[in-house]
This record gives sequence, C-alpha cells and structure tokens, in this order.
Amino acid sequence: MSEIKDFKPIIEMNHVDIGINYKTIVHDISLQIPEGKVTAIIGPNGCGKSTTLKAISRIMPCLKGTVSFKGQDVHSFSHREFAKCLAILTQSPVAPTDLTVKDLVEMGRFPHRSFFGRAAKDDYKHVEWALEQTNMTAMSHRLLHTLSGGERQRAWIAMALCQRPEVLLLDEPTTYLDICHQLEVMQLLTKLNRELGLTVVMVIHDLNHAIQYADYVAVIKKGRLVTCGEPKEIVTSSLLADVFRVKADEFSCTNGLRALVPIDLYKE
Repeated sequence: MSEIKDFKPIIEMNHVDIGINYKTIVHDISLQIPEGKVTAIIGPNGCGKSTTLKAISRIMPCLKGTVSFKGQDVHSFSHREFAKCLAILTQSPVAPTDLTVKDLVEMGRFPHRSFFGRAAKDDYKHVEWALEQTNMTAMSHRLLHTLSGGERQRAWIAMALCQRPEVLLLDEPTTYLDICHQLEVMQLLTKLNRELGLTVVMVIHDLNHAIQYADYVAVIKKGRLVTCGEPKEIVTSSLLADVFRVKADEFSCTNGLRALVPIDLYKE
C-alpha cells in the first residue's frame, strides 16, 4: 500500500466487520483516513463502500473491531458531541418540500443549541457563513424543490457545514448530476478542504474524479479492502482490470494528471 506524505490519521478503522441481518457485508477492514485531506472510497456496486461510511458515522454498528476519531472510540461520544465532530450526507437526502434553503441550513445548528433548542445569535452567523461558503446566499429563501440538482446538493453541503464539523462524509455526492454540476460539487469540496482544512471522505463511482480531486483513495472489493494510497499510484488500468473487470486506456491530461477511458469488459 502507498502512503501519502505527512500522514496523520483522524479516523481509524481496526479489523472491522459490518453486517446486515446477521450477514457480514464488510470483512476485517483496517483503514486510516488522513486528517485534512480528501479521501475517496471506490469499488464495484455492492462491495461495501456505503456500509463502511455508515460504520464510520455510527449509523451502522460494527460486528467486530473498532472505529476511532482522533484516537477515541466513536461510540464513546454523545450524539451531540459526535455531530460537532462529523457530518454525513447520505445518498439522495430528503427534506419537506416546503422547506427553504435557509431553513435547511439552520438545521445544521441543532448539535450546538441549548437543551431547549433555541437559536442563538451565534447560530445565525454560522448559517450565513455556510451559505456564503457554498455560494447559496442569493438562494437562501428559495424552496428546496425549486432548485436544480446541483443547487440542492450545495444546500445540503451548506447544512452539513453549519454543524462546523472536522470531517464531512458524503455518499455518492454527484449521483444524478450532469457533468457541469458534478464538477461544481467536486470543486466546492476541494475548496472547503483547501481553505478550511476540512477532512472530506466520499464514496464515488467516477474513478477520474478520484484521480483529479482526491489526495487518498481506498479500494474495496467484495467487502474487503484491496489497497489504499495516492490516486496517481492506485487508480490505474490494472486496478480497473482487477477490481472492476474493465479494460481501459490511460491518457495524460493537460493538468498533468491521468484519465482512464473504459473500452471493454473482461469476459468471465
């Protein structure tokens, strides 16, 4: 496995098994997530990528092993404390149709509010900050159902930012978006990582996005960690052959990075 320079883990999974209905989906995964970096989790459909993300966020329990945040078991945190450390956006999140963008973003302040749930002046500052970071200020009074897919995704990211987490987890953040909005979301995540030092962990299907935007990549196949390291070393045509059964050509891009173009399937 290839490690990135100055590696400091913020999340560690140690020999983790995860199961659903008494069936083990993820087997013996040990993975370190670099602090302050963008990590992409990739692999075929049904391999356990989203399940792994849900274990990190405590949505799914571990059958075996431990998950820690900054050296502390994630289950030792209260729900409120953990929500201040980590925010997650699942696939296709749903909100009431009559909710405005600002209403949605304000929901991100719940972990920071008093026992009675009253908003403080400081909350409004964080809401405005999150809207500015995601370029959603002008749309703050729009109803969610009137937004495009890309705008809606930015609104959800603004809500997660409003929690002021140290780690942002995203499950397939570009699903159902066109190419333009995919790049818009990926560039936003890169901006938040570079400017705020936010650790980003995302499950994605587009391997070229992993090459272009991730600092670190973890590859899962059939519920097991295959390899991890820097994308320029990990995401290759050989990986597509071994993990995805896909033949691909490699090309050099004008920015100096590599792109993969699938051309055929390997026959069983």
